Amino acid sequence: METTANEPKTTTAPAEHTIKNFLELTYAELEDLNLAARAITDPEEAEATHVRYLRNQKNIKAVTVFFSDIEGRLHMLDYDKRFFLDSLSNLTFDGSSIKGFSELHESDLRLQVDWTSFTYLPADVFGPGKVAVFTNVCNRDMTPYAADFRGVLQNYTRSMLEKDGTTAYMAPELEGFLLAGVDAEQTFTSTQGFKLISTGGYFHSLPLDPLRQFIDATAEAQRAMGFKNEKDHPEVAPSQFEINFSYTDVVRAADQVQLYKLICRQIATKMGMTASFLPKPIAGINGNGMHTNFSLSRKGKNIFHDPKGKDGLSKIGWDFVEKILNRAPDLCLIFNSSVNSYRRLDPNFEAPNQIKVSSIDRGSMIRIPFANEKSTRIEIRSVAPDTNPYLALVAILKTGLEDELPKANDDKRSRLRFLPGTITDAIRLFQGSDYIGKLMGESSKEKYLESKKAVRDRNPRDLGTSIKDSEVTYHHEVTNQYLWNQF
Repeated sequence: METTANEPKTTTAPAEHTIKNFLELTYAELEDLNLAARAITDPEEAEATHVRYLRNQKNIKAVTVFFSDIEGRLHMLDYDKRFFLDSLSNLTFDGSSIKGFSELHESDLRLQVDWTSFTYLPADVFGPGKVAVFTNVCNRDMTPYAADFRGVLQNYTRSMLEKDGTTAYMAPELEGFLLAGVDAEQTFTSTQGFKLISTGGYFHSLPLDPLRQFIDATAEAQRAMGFKNEKDHPEVAPSQFEINFSYTDVVRAADQVQLYKLICRQIATKMGMTASFLPKPIAGINGNGMHTNFSLSRKGKNIFHDPKGKDGLSKIGWDFVEKILNRAPDLCLIFNSSVNSYRRLDPNFEAPNQIKVSSIDRGSMIRIPFANEKSTRIEIRSVAPDTNPYLALVAILKTGLEDELPKANDDKRSRLRFLPGTITDAIRLFQGSDYIGKLMGESSKEKYLESKKAVRDRNPRDLGTSIKDSEVTYHHEVTNQYLWNQF
């Protein structure tokens, strides 16, 4: 039927995304932009570049701001882009609402943007029209907040570089489980346990089974965000995965640990499942670790490498190892921060519970992988995936560089030592350690200790053979204020 000139014409309403017109880039475009952003390492240049981009790009609606608390739990909030740019010198939040941060009377804390962490975000994972930055937490006068270990790590590494050109590098091997159902951890009961979505193993999961599809989607998002992926695969246990990305400086590596877990959780949720980084969510099979590959470079040269040294490791490297092993009992609560993480330290499942170093024994706390000059490193195997990565790296760096070498004792036969078997034992060693007070600062030590004691008090003293409701419910990565206040 034709319409006359006086009759209104009908039109089709434009799609929602056309109306909103927020920035949505392809993964290939994102990868190019993020790799270019990573190449800008000077803080002032990074700030000038990215502030100019935000002011000029009209299709950016918000900036996602990340920071981490003392336990390593990632927090994020979205700032309207215009408000963010106008408030850069005064980004504040209520620290008393973050467990382990400020007391009520000192609640106001501030955020300092690290522009070298600027990241373009995939719209299908984070929503369209968003970019992200990591921040350091500061006091009201903009001095570093003692319990923010990202800031501690960044300041320490900058002082290393200024002193003698030393840079610390890390690459994590971070394992997780893919579980059936959304929010599987929040609805966990010991009678039902977790349901696995795949029974495939290490190298033989089917190409399009749910685990493989999840790994593919996650790896694609990471690659787009500039992770420089290396390899991804199912792990030894059923429904277990590992997606590896390349060596980088320790601050960026710790940021990527936080993003890795966030991306995995978000993509799993979109697929109707749960990505879990509980160290041992299921009894009787291998647990999740975060094997921490670590090395030092001075003026571009790997100073852990010596072709004439034992296992190709230099004296600097061997001294570093000896210091970490000597302080292993003190550091254990940092590397293994939850009740559940002590289930993983089980020698029947390739668990690194022996305080020793080896080039072949995977039960050793530290392994020296076979490597060349470029890849020589130490692999600290006892670190759990739910650790605070910033705090763990501060502990590794400061101990390896600043602590005194243990004195050799030729009068006594060397005996094999083991890491603590429960969080109760780890807390006792941590609390009695003067060294930890020097490492973390007494105030941060007490805040961290308080949170770990609260977890211990909500759990049975002995682990037993089954996963308890409380060790999942009160785990720092899956709980919320409502659950904690029901105790």
